[in-house]
Amino acid sequence: MAIQIALFNHKGGVSKTTTVFNLGWMLASKGKKVIIVDCDPQCNLTGMVLGFKDSDEFEAIYQAEGVRNIRDGLAPAFESRPVPIEAVTCEEINGQPNMILLPGHIGLAEYEVTLGIAQELSGSLVTLQNLPGSIFHLFNLTAKKYNADYLLVDMSPSLGPINQNLLMTSDFFLIPMAPDYFSVMATNSLASIFPKWRAWAEQAKTNPLLRNATYPFPAKSPKFMGTIVQKYRLREGKTPSAAFQKWINEIENGVKNKLIPALKKSDMLLPDANYTNANITLCEPIIQMSDFNSLIALSQKHKAPIFSLTDAQLEATGIVLERTKKSMRQFEELYSDGADKIIHLAENV
Repeated sequence: MAIQIALFNHKGGVSKTTTVFNLGWMLASKGKKVIIVDCDPQCNLTGMVLGFKDSDEFEAIYQAEGVRNIRDGLAPAFESRPVPIEAVTCEEINGQPNMILLPGHIGLAEYEVTLGIAQELSGSLVTLQNLPGSIFHLFNLTAKKYNADYLLVDMSPSLGPINQNLLMTSDFFLIPMAPDYFSVMATNSLASIFPKWRAWAEQAKTNPLLRNATYPFPAKSPKFMGTIVQKYRLREGKTPSAAFQKWINEIENGVKNKLIPALKKSDMLLPDANYTNANITLCEPIIQMSDFNSLIALSQKHKAPIFSLTDAQLEATGIVLERTKKSMRQFEELYSDGADKIIHLAENV
């Protein structure tokens, strides 16, 4: 069964989509078969990967024959259609045969209220009992279809029922952050939210109606992998400036003193030895990197990861080109090291 990793923070602007794409590509370059899943109704991941710029291009996928996006995949359960859920036909990604995209759909947001009702009732209504397990079932079928090793799930910045379901039916989760006041506040907030979600999932796993549904709610126990901190400026090209370092320190303190104790109490951590063996220090980021500057725009323009852009795609010459290539190599090393840690942690449980 594929390993499902959710990337979640209810604070927006922390580069979740960028991280999913680049981390997925790096895992794929290491021989893993990866599905990146767009679960944000804004569909930024779908638009970036496929190079879409307007709604007409999305419409081509939405109108294509078969099950081609997450909303159509879930429609049999959420719209009570007399057909079973089937695997999504994913989109290939140029330049990386080991990674594919399960496209998003703006209409996924329409299912939020219905799923919320089903989860609050914990399956007490037979007509709703198939909904809490349907997303996991769809992902599982799609992963089997493509023989995937990993699913990386890009989530929206909200605390709604869909995100609650996505995170609590994953194997692991990462928390992307930016070094600012709002990420510090989000760390404190997540220390309160995750235990509540965990308590709901434990109840759902033991509910007979949900356990025996057509799409059973899975017996998952998601574990925290760590944080990813980026989008800060460097001082003299080497270390974060004093202002950004202050926020990085505060995030690490919040993770250490509030988030980790809350997760430990809720059994959302692996044993300490697992992190040590993967060379992970829990209160420190798995990946910490500076602002991508112009690289992110070029990455999106050429639908390629920031560390695999060619000289021609970098659109620079001379000393500027050399400086940019040096940054690329640094980002590649950071993502490679982070991917190695994630693989070790995920595959040695």
